[in-house]
Amino acid sequence: MSTRLRFLVFLLPLALFIALALLLWNRNGTDPSMLPSARLQQPVPAFALPSLTDPAVTLTADQLKGQVLLLNVWATWCVSCLVEHPVLMRLASEGVPIVGVNYKDQRPAALRWLENNGNPYSLIIEDARGDLAIDLGVYGAPETYLIDRDGRIRYRAVGVLDERAWRDEVQPRYQALLAEAAATGKEG
Repeated sequence: MSTRLRFLVFLLPLALFIALALLLWNRNGTDPSMLPSARLQQPVPAFALPSLTDPAVTLTADQLKGQVLLLNVWATWCVSCLVEHPVLMRLASEGVPIVGVNYKDQRPAALRWLENNGNPYSLIIEDARGDLAIDLGVYGAPETYLIDRDGRIRYRAVGVLDERAWRDEVQPRYQALLAEAAATGKEG
């Protein structure tokens, strides 16, 4: 084997090792569960989809304006959605407005699921094809978005919204948006 070939055989693995080490060093200290959202600070994408509970009613992004709320993407086939459901029920009972996006589901199954587990949602958008979810950048259910009174996405929580995630991540942002609304004299 020539000297040049030996050098390349040695250099290639070394270069790959250095590239991998730099990549891992760059990600050090970041939370791997945090998925950025290109939609932050932007309005909820425009949509016109039926209400799950009354398909004759068409829901739009305009109905998400006027109050600070949670937009929760869920489905009956999503086991994690069942895990987070008691937290959503508690939040709704405490007056936190929650709008549901029923993602790639069947209406009868979704209605039965809500009947069996309770309904924390003030509105439920039926997103049977997943178009709204795609526009939101949903990776999978469950995902919860914090929407300000102007209909802009202010935070995105990926995965189960459990008590810890609510207390540490979402609730402080929710309270800050309510305070901002009160300071400007508009309802939250």
